[in-house]
Amino acid sequence: MGTCTKFVVLLLALGFSLGARFNDIEDPQEEELTKPVLETSKFGSLWPLPQEVQISEVVFKIVSSRFRITDAKESSAGPSCSLLQNAYRRYYEYMFGGGGKRQAGGRGRRAMAGPSELTELQVWITSADSDCDAYPAVTSDESYELTVDLPFAVLKAPKVWGALHGLETFSQLVYEDEYGAKNINATTINDFPRFAHRGILLDSSRHFLPIKVILANLETMAWNKFNVFHWHIVDDQSFPYLSQTFPQLSQQGAYHPYTHVYTPADVKMVIEYARLRGIRVVPEFDTPGHTQSWGKGQKDLLTPCYTGAVPSGTFGPVNPILNTTYDFMSQFFKEISMVFPDTYIHLGGDEVDFTCWKSNPDVQKFMTQQGFGQDYTKLESFYIQRLLNIVTTTQKGYVIWQEVFDNGVKLKPDTVVHVWKSAGSGTEMSNVTAAGYTTLLSAPWYLDYISYGQDWQKYYKVEPLDFDGTEKQKKLVIGGEACLWGEYVDATNLTPRLWPRASAVGERLWSDKSVTDINDAYNRLSAHRCRMVERGIPAEPLFSSFCPREYKGI
Repeated sequence: MGTCTKFVVLLLALGFSLGARFNDIEDPQEEELTKPVLETSKFGSLWPLPQEVQISEVVFKIVSSRFRITDAKESSAGPSCSLLQNAYRRYYEYMFGGGGKRQAGGRGRRAMAGPSELTELQVWITSADSDCDAYPAVTSDESYELTVDLPFAVLKAPKVWGALHGLETFSQLVYEDEYGAKNINATTINDFPRFAHRGILLDSSRHFLPIKVILANLETMAWNKFNVFHWHIVDDQSFPYLSQTFPQLSQQGAYHPYTHVYTPADVKMVIEYARLRGIRVVPEFDTPGHTQSWGKGQKDLLTPCYTGAVPSGTFGPVNPILNTTYDFMSQFFKEISMVFPDTYIHLGGDEVDFTCWKSNPDVQKFMTQQGFGQDYTKLESFYIQRLLNIVTTTQKGYVIWQEVFDNGVKLKPDTVVHVWKSAGSGTEMSNVTAAGYTTLLSAPWYLDYISYGQDWQKYYKVEPLDFDGTEKQKKLVIGGEACLWGEYVDATNLTPRLWPRASAVGERLWSDKSVTDINDAYNRLSAHRCRMVERGIPAEPLFSSFCPREYKGI
């Protein structure tokens, strides 16, 4: 792959500077990180690295005016599959930048191709049911096989989800030579994800995120083969979700009732945009804590706090002793289950402050009646258990933060426990999986914590299954999520803070466990970052460098 090698060298070497930079303050974390070494990866700019890949030195030309992406004759998904047809157009634009005139369905006259020119990629969905009109699920088949050779390249996948990933991989194999001509090397790839759940959490409560920003990051997630958008849509700070059942929640709880809300049309747009890219949308409505914004629009939902025998005028978590609370939750989550098609809802359950409950005389009386004594974790469990029963009636599964498990709440066998606390996360993973629960890991991947230097390496070096447990336990870990909480993040800085740092998590969750070479990752990720920049995403640099096509700004 001599020409491909030249491309990567050109991309990295020209602007790469390894000059020493001295600072008065040393970041202790920086000392643990590997210094980048300028090398050319034999895998070019592939990211995340496929499970099996062989790239030869045989080079084919690709000419935009003669190249087509088509449905194979044997494919179960034809021209009526809008998901794939949209993807074909999208990836043609990514590869050729809209500069070439795309040939439609072989009609019209085409100039003769040369003997070493690749003119077609055929996409073959092999299963009888392509999933073209379905929603992706945790059980979806995302595998694909890609063969780049003459007379045409073939992308085979059981379902459309694998085909989407294969199209991204094919686009990453295309490169420009020193004359600006498009090339691709003869390649064979057999690929599938290591983990089924590869997510990004975005927080739209602490700062409102415009739909345009959410969609741009969904697009970028697809380039990095993430398949879950964990939408932390509401929290203490604001309630931007416009509920059709309880419109007063956003009317009173959003930063602004018209400009800072997600309408039903907005939510539907996000879900469909994600579906077309093989991404699930899992909403989080966290209770009983993190609910201050809920109380502004729903009377008596929150617990009144007391100073001595007098109400203080402030409110604490959801009031767990009133039947009206559960009536509200039943109606609300019935709506949520209908709006969001995914089979799971994230119910939160973390960081519940018991101070207000302890101050309230009615809560104290209820504790005595229930025989809870002074153990307020039992009151929390009482609430959570009733909530879980409500959600179960909607035929949805649920994800909960680890505190719910830690506090001994009775959980359904198919509950997904989300581990987020960095202290003792290995022990927590052991305990949760030993109890037989499906598990997600986020503890090492809180991207809102920033530091000077190449902190992507820290995220890259994580091994999700590095905890004490049997093989059976480790099979219960279905993946993880990179979390970008919104205290200091809004539309102005979210995207460059997220990418390419999240890309490191993406490869860790997709590629084989043995893919750990930091130097190779650095060179591939640098090129992948430039590709994201070329596609219009302001992904921040890994180190001193430049991209052949720099970000053009807003």
